[in-house]
Amino acid sequence: MRAAGIRFYLSSISNFVAFNTPKNKTYLCFCVIMSVYQILTGDNKMNIIRTKAVELETIPALAYKQKLSAGGAGIKIHRLDNAATAVFTLDRRTGGATAYGKVDGALFPEAAIAEAIEATVGLPYATHARVVLKSAAAAVAAAEAEPAVDDAVLESEADKIDMVSSREYNAIIKEYADANGKLDYKRLNKEFIQFASKSKTVSELVSKGAGLDELIAFAVKNRAAYLAKAKDTVSDGEAAALIETLDEINPRSAFKELSAHLKRLLAKK
Repeated sequence: MRAAGIRFYLSSISNFVAFNTPKNKTYLCFCVIMSVYQILTGDNKMNIIRTKAVELETIPALAYKQKLSAGGAGIKIHRLDNAATAVFTLDRRTGGATAYGKVDGALFPEAAIAEAIEATVGLPYATHARVVLKSAAAAVAAAEAEPAVDDAVLESEADKIDMVSSREYNAIIKEYADANGKLDYKRLNKEFIQFASKSKTVSELVSKGAGLDELIAFAVKNRAAYLAKAKDTVSDGEAAALIETLDEINPRSAFKELSAHLKRLLAKK
């Protein structure tokens, strides 16, 4: 009943998407379809940790980076001209992508995957509604049934520490995001290095033979607390989760320069 009332409305919008509309109109149509679909299915209640969606140039598609249930990050691509989607897990060491399950290379060529990876590098995580792009007919059918769950890209397990909603994470994002909303790792590392260089506690830890991970955790804990105007620093587990989350935004390592600086300090000991 509720689906029938907007059947023609959805179908009309879907036609705009299918016939090579200008980029801004395509994205607008997508947003309208998504809003209606989420209202119908209740998908607006299922939030996930992901970046904002970006529109690709190589193919008519939207892409975003997201935390995976098995751990780590992945790229999900939604075609705008049909209902096809693809998920690619990201290698934290190389930043390369590996298809999760069977992927049609004709619909998701290597150039599009590379563009999606590059377009999402540096984009911060936030809690967003789960994106499910479907044709008008599929949306109407889904409105009358329980929506399927995509196990490949579900939110992280409940027992894992989530720092995306923390004051510390959001303070870091606010402080170091550039004009495009991407994390400025160069400035972040510069200021964290300045903190470590001036910290008496860091010097004491180095003289006592502290490990590199301990030094990085100390710098991150205290700098994050300062930015968040928090009285207490986060726990060791929370600091590790915070560093991991920032690393996932840029798989080439969030604190690469800070790590190199601290290694030099340890070498002089």
